[in-house]
Amino acid sequence: MRSQTNNPAPADGSITDVAGIEVGHFTDTRRPTGCTVILTREGAIGGVDVRGAAPGTRETDLLAPGNLVEGVHGVMLAGGSAWGLAAADGAMRWLEERGVGMDVRFGTLPIVPAAVLFDLPMGDARIRPDAAAGYAACEAASTAAPEEGNVGAGTGALVGKLFGVELAMKGGIGTASVTVGGVTVGALIACNALGDVIDPDTAQVVAGARTADGLALRDTRRALMRGELPKPLLAGTNTTIGVVATDAVLTKVQANRLAMVAHDGLARSINPVHTMSDGDTLFALATCRVPLASGAPGMTVLSAMAAEAVAIATVRAVRAARTVTTDTLHIPCAADLPARS
Repeated sequence: MRSQTNNPAPADGSITDVAGIEVGHFTDTRRPTGCTVILTREGAIGGVDVRGAAPGTRETDLLAPGNLVEGVHGVMLAGGSAWGLAAADGAMRWLEERGVGMDVRFGTLPIVPAAVLFDLPMGDARIRPDAAAGYAACEAASTAAPEEGNVGAGTGALVGKLFGVELAMKGGIGTASVTVGGVTVGALIACNALGDVIDPDTAQVVAGARTADGLALRDTRRALMRGELPKPLLAGTNTTIGVVATDAVLTKVQANRLAMVAHDGLARSINPVHTMSDGDTLFALATCRVPLASGAPGMTVLSAMAAEAVAIATVRAVRAARTVTTDTLHIPCAADLPARS
């Protein structure tokens, strides 16, 4: 596998701008795949919303508002399809060794929900994130702005696969944050979407399905409206996953609501989104450092901030991505093709 690197640092802030959040990547050098952990060692109120029809997830039911557990100690995002869920085992071991988790009388139990994306077309599909990969991602975690593009859970991500993976483009992982009234909301998004990625400020396609000659952007939305037929799809072979986090004090119900409205950011930046072949899943974490006192942003503003951060992070994921060539595929990045006018 040969790939270009030099992924840029985030210019629009990052999820680690939220106090109490750490991020670590593990990138497998044997093929394009990896995993990314978001750690909240002091615990965070968690929520989740699954919109795609083909999700690969772990420990999402416990985050439902009516269920018992509120605290989350980490979230694992991974490639490798359902096999990649094993990366969460490594995060649990790493946290347990450091005494982080719920006291369940017989031990300390870390709560680490997870979601995966399908990156198996990239290289040898027998290589995928496992517990050792998840542990290594935790070892690399810090409060520094995380690297973007071809790293961690975004290493093997592709976008724009509706007309065949051979005409797709490189996806990746991106991050952003927004601060209003002393409250910060950040997002970390691993974009492996079936659809195109759109700049919501210009409505232009940034990366996605290419024309038959591979030299230009096709614009999937307009192609479908013209009657162009997509290629047969294997369900679950795509998916955008991520985390939105805030330092605001939220209840579990509010955290779930934040995860729900954060999907508006995906709807602004991916088209089509939430398809039968995507498992789009967003987690929400509230580290509860800033009370929502009088005059502070309430849920309406926080919701707008979450959608904004997700949209920016999604576009950054593909803009930071770099071209990858494997034995069977050559996948260009956004910098290789002009935006469609």
